[in-house]
Amino acid sequence: MTPLTRLLTVSQFAFNAGFFAVLPYLADHLGGALGLGGALVGLVLGLRTFSQQGLFVVGGALTDRYGPRPVVLAGCALRIVGFVWLAFAANPWTVTGAVVLVGFAAALFSPAVESEIAREALRTERSGGPRRTRTLARFSVGGQAGALLGPVLGALLLYGTGDAHFRTACLAGAAVFALVLAAHARLMPRGGGQERRPGEWRTVLGERRFLRLALAYSTYLLAYNQLYLALPAELDRATGSQTALGWLFALSSALVVFGSTPLERLAATRLDSPAMVRAGLLLIATAFAATAALRTYEGVWAAVTFTVLLTLGQMLVLPATRALLPDLVDARSLGLATGALSSLSGLVVLAAAAPVGALLDLAGPTPWLLLATAPLLGLTLVPARPDAPTGLPADHRGRTTHEASPQGRRPG
Repeated sequence: MTPLTRLLTVSQFAFNAGFFAVLPYLADHLGGALGLGGALVGLVLGLRTFSQQGLFVVGGALTDRYGPRPVVLAGCALRIVGFVWLAFAANPWTVTGAVVLVGFAAALFSPAVESEIAREALRTERSGGPRRTRTLARFSVGGQAGALLGPVLGALLLYGTGDAHFRTACLAGAAVFALVLAAHARLMPRGGGQERRPGEWRTVLGERRFLRLALAYSTYLLAYNQLYLALPAELDRATGSQTALGWLFALSSALVVFGSTPLERLAATRLDSPAMVRAGLLLIATAFAATAALRTYEGVWAAVTFTVLLTLGQMLVLPATRALLPDLVDARSLGLATGALSSLSGLVVLAAAAPVGALLDLAGPTPWLLLATAPLLGLTLVPARPDAPTGLPADHRGRTTHEASPQGRRPG
């Protein structure tokens, strides 16, 4: 790894660890300690998701305009303020404000880090280093390891701290983000910003290959969200409880942490980025079809099979999508495209949430078979990699890095 790759990967690990030390226990805190009703708890959690996923495009656009460093620092600072505020919030209005601030902080941090790791992965590949998918797979491992460790850290903080347990977890999370802020303030290179270009949004959103990739990615995200909707329903049906849900989430995280790099190494020797995305979507479709077939057997086998196959598909789709993105858009708009990818897919998932929920009320294997059609549709939408990328990444001083590319610079 280059120094910048290490910084971004470790900070992604720490950011997720601090976040997931609090998030799994937020709903219980809202409904228990604060006594909020179920509808209000759902509204607060929905606002958090919207302020994060829905506003990714804002963070991406700011990254292109000002460079990743100030956007990352602002995201860390807002996350610290949001968690401290959440630790002491005692009524619905203050809790809502804190939660929205926490979500918006991620809408700044994540697109900036994800677009910069994509640029760095491309630079590394073109200078003779590892394939870009290898770098991006390692980045995914860092984030997933944080998501795996975070709930454990939160559980340790909740244990033995009495009535102030949630406050302790929030303040510990704020301390983690303070460390991330300090690391980026000291180590992240300056520069990379550029003047605003008229028509930039139209250029990105008018690129058909990008929109096709965004729709394909939406089918992945819709399928992945079934870990939180369809999987609990299947466990209830098969076992009468959701006791095994935590273990299945841990299994998914462990597969990503320990299997991403070997799987990428195996796949990249045979497949390019578009083919890796298609292979991942095919695995995800197989996860739903296999679950439909295995539901006739007793026990958790259907749920375990679904978790494993879905996670294997995720391990191919995520790094390959990030690797393909710089080939489809001008490098000067990579931040905007990264944010738009998440925001557009988030809107698709939001629009499909109610129909999918109604679908799961149907008995038998029908819901699982119908859900399998979504990733199969996405598989047909994945664009081919163009003969040459639409642009090349800018270095941290705002210049274009093209000396290592055998093709030189190509206008976007």
